Amino acid sequence: MIKVFAVHTALAMVEPITILFKEHLPDVKLNHIVDDSLIQEVIANNAVTSSVSKRLISCFYMAVDAGADLIFNTCSSVGEIVQLARNLIPIPLLKIDDPMAIKAVETASTIGVLATLPSTLTPTVNLLKAMAAERSKRIDVVEGMAEGAFQAVMNGDREKHDNLILKASEAVAGEVDLFVLAQGSMAKIEGRLAKATGKKVLSSPLSGVLAVKEYIETHTL
Repeated sequence: MIKVFAVHTALAMVEPITILFKEHLPDVKLNHIVDDSLIQEVIANNAVTSSVSKRLISCFYMAVDAGADLIFNTCSSVGEIVQLARNLIPIPLLKIDDPMAIKAVETASTIGVLATLPSTLTPTVNLLKAMAAERSKRIDVVEGMAEGAFQAVMNGDREKHDNLILKASEAVAGEVDLFVLAQGSMAKIEGRLAKATGKKVLSSPLSGVLAVKEYIETHTL
């Protein structure tokens, strides 16, 4: 049985990823490695520190030592470190937001990025620009920060979290072709946001898991 290790920096991603794997990859053994101190340090410093980088890469090696066939990183805030780690880790290392970013740049020219954390907004914008550059395509990115939304959801107030994201989207909806949700934890609002703005909305969890499925089906692990 193929073993996939999902590496998380927040507990909130464990349940939705587990559900998606059960639906789309029921024959894969899914394990989780969670260190929520990583995202706490990123938020506190508004950047990925060297300590976070070292500990994240240690999580990847932990998965390798535990017999993982593939690692699935679910945190967009540390995406740029994951890119570097691919040169170190001896097994496939997939990022949850790569498929979303590819679809966004292939289908739109002006992309709105919604985030609840500054530490996730910048890496997502950089990812979109990198994907566009690889395809020799010019894009414009419009940033939408939902101030206070992350703290709201951490306090258990999902409704406030969602309303703050909707408010942030309304401020820029007229300028964009579609929206990208920078964090996987925002995916639950995808349908509501699309209805409210009339714009296509992309989130990362489902597309990320489907990319894992495609990789497994097309590669020998």
